[in-house]
Amino acid sequence: MKEEGSKVLGEERRELILTWLKEGSKPLSGKILAERTNVSRQVIVQDVSLLKAKGEPIIATSRGYVYFNENNKNPGCTMIIAVCHRSEDTADELYTLVDHGVSVKNVMVEHPIYGDITGSLMLKNRRDVDAFLHELKSKQAELLSRLTEGVHLHTIEADTQEQLDEACEALKAAGYLLEH
Repeated sequence: MKEEGSKVLGEERRELILTWLKEGSKPLSGKILAERTNVSRQVIVQDVSLLKAKGEPIIATSRGYVYFNENNKNPGCTMIIAVCHRSEDTADELYTLVDHGVSVKNVMVEHPIYGDITGSLMLKNRRDVDAFLHELKSKQAELLSRLTEGVHLHTIEADTQEQLDEACEALKAAGYLLEH
């Protein structure tokens, strides 16, 4: 294989991307992968699409690509919660969750035309939340919940059910949690 920085072609580049994602402990951005292989970010996007089409469990997050395997799957508890809040309360909602030891896996909204739309988040701590919020602001992107007047779902995970319950109680106290 060629060294980082020299132009890497096709299948060899995709093999490198897969190796880096599998061995990495944190997300790798398209920009970093493009720099490592000396191609454009768009080529990386296409490569990742081809890898996904072959069944590789790659997830695109706001911080970069992640290879999803059993090593980064939390063996603890999982739950889906429904929340509603203003855009300016997003940081508080996410900090509340991660401060209780809860990982926020995704955000989901129900679109009237497209049905369910899911965005991967993979937020585990305040640093992750800060990076997500920074990307949101720097790219001038809108939250998915803007499509649904603030209503959205999150898949959340924690080591114990108690952590999930405490996080939900905190969200309820803040007026964010929708209950049935």
